[in-house]
Amino acid sequence: MKMWGQDYLHRETQAYIQIGEDGLGDFQFGLVSGSIDGYVEDMGTEPRFTFTWEGRDEMHPVSGGGWLRPTGDGEAEGMIKIHRGDRSRLKARRPPQQ
Repeated sequence: MKMWGQDYLHRETQAYIQIGEDGLGDFQFGLVSGSIDGYVEDMGTEPRFTFTWEGRDEMHPVSGGGWLRPTGDGEAEGMIKIHRGDRSRLKARRPPQQ
């Protein structure tokens, strides 16, 4: 994530985002965590997953939105925004299968 440094991103746990086939999921980076509700929409020639979320930043309730689009080989890029707050571009990578 461009807005927050690596030390912050993995402060409590390895930063992650999980999304199920039903469009529901969860995430955590640093002290921000939340539940995701989204859907896939066609954006020209490329689909993207658009979502809203609600959760906590430390102990404060927060919400926001964002989007992800696949870039190939189990990777995605997108943006996450905190309502009335920060926003950041992000890159995500599917963990290796074990």
